[in-house]
Amino acid sequence: MNKLRQHSFLAFLCLILILPTLVFGECTCDEEEDGGNKTEALKYKLAAIASILVASAIGVGIPILGKTIPALHPDRNIFFLIKAFAAGVILATGFIHVLPDAFDNLTSPCLKENPWGKFPFTGFVAMVAAIGTLMVDASATSYYSRSHSKNNQAQPVENGGDEEKAGEHEGHVHVHTHATHGHSHGSVDTSPTTQLLRHRVISQVLELGIIVHSVIIGISLGASESPDTIRPLVAALTFHQFFEGMGLGGCISQAKFKARGVAIMALFFSLTTPVGIAIGIGISNVYKENSPTALIVEGVFNAASAGILIYMSLVDLLAADFMNPKMQSNGRLQAGANIALLLGAGCMSLLAKWA
Repeated sequence: MNKLRQHSFLAFLCLILILPTLVFGECTCDEEEDGGNKTEALKYKLAAIASILVASAIGVGIPILGKTIPALHPDRNIFFLIKAFAAGVILATGFIHVLPDAFDNLTSPCLKENPWGKFPFTGFVAMVAAIGTLMVDASATSYYSRSHSKNNQAQPVENGGDEEKAGEHEGHVHVHTHATHGHSHGSVDTSPTTQLLRHRVISQVLELGIIVHSVIIGISLGASESPDTIRPLVAALTFHQFFEGMGLGGCISQAKFKARGVAIMALFFSLTTPVGIAIGIGISNVYKENSPTALIVEGVFNAASAGILIYMSLVDLLAADFMNPKMQSNGRLQAGANIALLLGAGCMSLLAKWA
């Protein structure tokens, strides 16, 4: 799991270092001058860095610190409602915010008709990203499950070993869900160890998808020189990062990482958009948002991010909880989760009016 975390860190560094260098280029389309005040725009950008940083930290911190509050413990009903709301936010982020931006980028008239106008690259990249996420999800879970099994087999069996095996056997329930990978004769392995591995893989893959689009929206905001464009984005992106942080924080809290791992993941999420804004400010004089290179790079990254977020929200978050035996046997909890899901998706969809 440490290797996966290291790979995520390297991917993050590559993204923030390489992406800005790829979006430089001569613009092939006429850009409208906003007549913006650069000094005023810079004030809004600095305010955006502060507000988004605070909102992100609070959002991701609430579920993590909630473990110390009995009412917000992952086993409580309220936690299912919070996760359903957050999953709706992430789902709407993929469908309403990120995917349309990718379509706009890759169907821009600034791009050549051949090949960009003759093939639906946005949908194709999103599909490939979703399939790739499935493969990484399944492979990582399988790898760590096999590693854990080998470690258990290498250890001598003591008196408590039978009880442990019995406890793990109790974790095999005959409930088929699309959220768990690998089943035998209709049974699903829900043993604590397997579920913990699933939560750890889910949290890291989800963070990767969030980081990709957070860097892009940060760079776009930082590179803008129009106060009229930036002003509504500050409030909208603050709420956006807060809700998204709640979804990610819920996954991190269930993964039960060590304190250092939790701090690193929370820090990555909190800093990603502010770092993107800072990069955007630094390259604002040379960044051309309508250049073919910028449109293609942003479009591909946005489409891939949308595919990851849509897959993770539907398969690993919603399906896992909605098919959970606890929710299946509780009609009131199921109704509450449905309402929370609709509220989360609705609130994030409403923000699309401004951002």
